[in-house]
This record gives sequence, C-alpha cells and structure tokens, in this order.
Amino acid sequence: MTERANPRRRDAAATREALLTAARELFATRGFDRTTVRDIAAAAGVNQALLFRYFGSKEELLGAALAGRGRALLEESSAERLLADLLRQMFAEEPRAAGGSLLMLALSGPQPGAAAEILSREVSDPYARALASLTDAEDAELRAELVLAWVLGLALSRVVRPEGPLVRAEPGEAIRLVLGAVSTLLERTEVPEA
Repeated sequence: MTERANPRRRDAAATREALLTAARELFATRGFDRTTVRDIAAAAGVNQALLFRYFGSKEELLGAALAGRGRALLEESSAERLLADLLRQMFAEEPRAAGGSLLMLALSGPQPGAAAEILSREVSDPYARALASLTDAEDAELRAELVLAWVLGLALSRVVRPEGPLVRAEPGEAIRLVLGAVSTLLERTEVPEA
C-alpha cells in the first residue's frame, strides 16, 4: 500500500498576509494599473483565485493594504495616545516608503474611489470617532476631521517633498509641535514634554 504525502495545510492568515505584503510592494513600485492580480499572486506564491477569495478584487486588496497599519494602531493605542503613536510611525519611516507611496497611489490613481471608500470605512471613520472622543465640544466631529486632514497633509508633504523640512526635522520636536497645536482642538490629546 502506497502512503500518500500529507497535503499542505492551508493557513488563511498567512496567505492573506502574503498577498498583502506582495500587493504593498508591487503597488508601491509598479503602480496600481501596472500590477496585475497574476503578479501579486505569483509574488505571494499562491493561486490568484485566493486573492479574489480573500479580498474580492484588486481595488479591495489596495484598500486592505492601505488600511492594515492604521487599523493596527487603532487596536493598540488609547484615544489619547493614538495621534502621538500615528505621528511617531509616520516620522519613523522614509517618506517614499511603501506606506506613503500607497497613500499617494490611492488618492491620485485612476480609480481612487474604491480604495478611498475602503480607507475611509476601515481607517478614517474609526480614527475620527476616536479623536472626536478627545473633546467635549459640540463640534467634536469637525475638530476630529480637521486634525485628520492635517495629518494626511503631513504624510503627503513628506512624500511630495522628500528633502523638505518635515523630513529633515527632529521627529520628537515635530511631533511635540503638532500635538501642542492639536490640543487646542482636542484638549485630551497627550502632548509629550519638551
């Protein structure tokens, strides 16, 4: 009697992560339009049908790639520390790192609608809710949106001007200045000491 080799067990979480990693790298280096589903699946070492099973479409995969780190911060940080942790993460990475490139791609690509909707649903809306909890003002939602717009602007400025003052700045000082200004809108924001 011949023994059969045990079939390889599928690990859905590992497959999803492999697809996300491959997508981040390929989208950031080639762009959304020039990256095919086949390219992503090959780089992840899986069948392209799994991309559709786990994400539904290439646009949904882009959204998930964009949302992943933001979602992790939301889960790990208290509302009071969320902005400081986000800024630390942003200032720690190179301006043209995959995160910044993906953000630019999502906002300026030929099909920004799907990725922007996913990013809004998965990251921006939860961030806005968390930040709005940092004030008792009646216009808490507006204040939170203003802060989010500023943070998005900071991230884009670092990508667009990779040699600019936001990239050259000492991160701790830049973060302290941003949080000091933000605390006038969201008074329960933790501001680090100088």
